[in-house]
Amino acid sequence: MHGFGLREETGEKPRGHGENMQTSNSTLRLFKNKPPTTDEDEDASQAGVNKASKGGIIYGDYLQLDKIVTAQVLQSELKGNKIHDEHLFIVTHQAYELWFKQILFELDSVREIFISGHVRDERNMLKVNTRIHRIVMILRLLVDQFAVLETMTALDFFDFREYLSPASGFQSLQFRVLENKIGVPDNLRVPYNRRHYRDNFKGHDSETLLATEKEPTLLKLVEEWLERTPGLEVDGFNFWERLEINIFDGLNQEKEKIEKMPDSEEKEEMMAELVKQKELFTSLFDEKRHDHLLSKGERRLSYKALQGALMIYFYREEPRFQVPFQLLTSLMDIDTLMTKWRYNHVCMVHRMIGSKAGTGGSSGYHYLRSTVSDRYKVFVDLFNLATFLVPRHWVPKLNPNVHTFLYMA
Repeated sequence: MHGFGLREETGEKPRGHGENMQTSNSTLRLFKNKPPTTDEDEDASQAGVNKASKGGIIYGDYLQLDKIVTAQVLQSELKGNKIHDEHLFIVTHQAYELWFKQILFELDSVREIFISGHVRDERNMLKVNTRIHRIVMILRLLVDQFAVLETMTALDFFDFREYLSPASGFQSLQFRVLENKIGVPDNLRVPYNRRHYRDNFKGHDSETLLATEKEPTLLKLVEEWLERTPGLEVDGFNFWERLEINIFDGLNQEKEKIEKMPDSEEKEEMMAELVKQKELFTSLFDEKRHDHLLSKGERRLSYKALQGALMIYFYREEPRFQVPFQLLTSLMDIDTLMTKWRYNHVCMVHRMIGSKAGTGGSSGYHYLRSTVSDRYKVFVDLFNLATFLVPRHWVPKLNPNVHTFLYMA
């Protein structure tokens, strides 16, 4: 058995001298047919100059890689029981924190454009849109990043989980700051072990969170921007009053059509649906009703901001409203992706620890599951705009020759 060569083990026949010659000739022909490399080609490929050889900052120094790539300290290894998958766990969470930092960097720059009033110059809206879109793309990446962590099994995690306590993902300061700066309302947060979320942070971290709670949120800044939507002015186009008239005229016409139909089950269903629609729109045009829902946390935008958002929604094809509509879409993307991030986190935790308590002392899966709800959605009113869609011919008509607000100043 030991005397068999590789060719015999694989069932391959030994090549004869003629076969070797044939292969060699084929190889020669292959190289003969290859276009010759000229001196000019070789010179072009080597024409660069290595500037690093002249001194100055180099790649590793610029990125301070000595700090980054040496920042993975395995607690299991320190305890004399090195667990392989702890390295993946650390790197993944460090990557999350770096991306959180970039999101905050973009978010702060957008908030500054709004706070400084530069958003009144609509040329800056492209900058706002680009940076908000970048946040959306980073969040997409963060949602997908769970797939890497899930290459670790529950047993792999169990091997080093004991070394993590009492550290917990809840203690991510940057994520809590991100929630505050976007506009997650303090009164709608789920308590953590029956305590206020900030009670889990001490010293400077607690002060940072308190400070960010007092800063203008992205939600508040967007609200003020929406309130200035051109065309809402009562002494101008007066979009809101015209829309109300058109909608109720349209509903009355629908009612007349249904009443003319012969009695049937379908007629009853259509009439019942029409009654629901009338109640819905009566509620939409009732400012006191809106303020009541606002006090309960079921709506987040002011009454006038909601009007502006709906106007942008209906006239999104007009050049003046295209960029604002893209911004509203991206804000909904942020909410959607943060909800997906929470949901993926819940699923992963359930998979890794079942219904056991978290390393930080929370109820673990049960606590996280309670955070996947509309109470953590910041721009929930933008999602609800689709509730108030009406046939296009009910929307007040715009005349470019008369309504000059369709053009930027």
